Amino acid sequence: MVNRTVVVLGPGAVGGSLAVRLSLAGVPIVCVARPETVGIIALSGIAVESPDGAATIRPEVAEELVRPVGLLLVTVKAPALEEALERVSPDAVAEGVVLPLLNGLEHMELLRKRFPGRVAAGSISHFQAYRAGRVQIIEATRSPVITLASEELPRGELDRVADLLRLGRMEVRVGESERRVLWSKAARISALAAATAASGRSVGELRADADWSNRLRRAIAEACAVAEADGVALRPAAQWDIIEQMAAETTTSAARDVAAGRRSELDAIVGSVLRAAKRHDVPTPALSALASSAGLA
Repeated sequence: MVNRTVVVLGPGAVGGSLAVRLSLAGVPIVCVARPETVGIIALSGIAVESPDGAATIRPEVAEELVRPVGLLLVTVKAPALEEALERVSPDAVAEGVVLPLLNGLEHMELLRKRFPGRVAAGSISHFQAYRAGRVQIIEATRSPVITLASEELPRGELDRVADLLRLGRMEVRVGESERRVLWSKAARISALAAATAASGRSVGELRADADWSNRLRRAIAEACAVAEADGVALRPAAQWDIIEQMAAETTTSAARDVAAGRRSELDAIVGSVLRAAKRHDVPTPALSALASSAGLA
């Protein structure tokens, strides 16, 4: 990856935050989005308020990407993924790396069909950002943790991606396997997304309520059992420790979307774990009950 240009496909809360961080570090940024979003960013830029201060950038924007780039960050939500990928020519990343930062387990196949041989699995954690306006983003946490791994790209390319992302004040880890990268977050976020969407409560409120806390713990244990059946050993206690460290007011984007009546990622996040459970014949009564309460059929 000699080309240092980073493209953000889907400059929402997470994608916009990463675009600002990298742009402030001098990394060339292109934001690819729908025409309306392109027009708004071209006019007003992207503004971020974080615990470290405020910043605004005016990145290059485009409705489609055809020129070669070094790194494509896919930060759209799962329901919009297929449509968004049509905005990027496979030739644009023929010598670059495609790094999706989506929740769930099932998006890799779609990405590999579109960009054969160029995709790494990725996840972003320890980070909460939300949009307060069309181009205004609030970061509730300081530094995200990005983990990536690939079964088809050489380690040297992954290391170069990691070094590039670290310029944006992020902790970046190169993981041991794609499956572990995805499951290490999915086991936790599937239970948390279902619980926050079903209850309408924040993480702190869930932790403080004995009934909800127990339901959440059981769902996490079930998700970890599914992960183990899929070849990834995870400790439920370690997943719960991460939840214990979250700010009390933390919620999930899936819960916010459900509350607002928007299309949510519940199927991509929770549904993907339940489908894996069915394939491996692992019982998930607690997680299934939370999914049903959250409105996931």
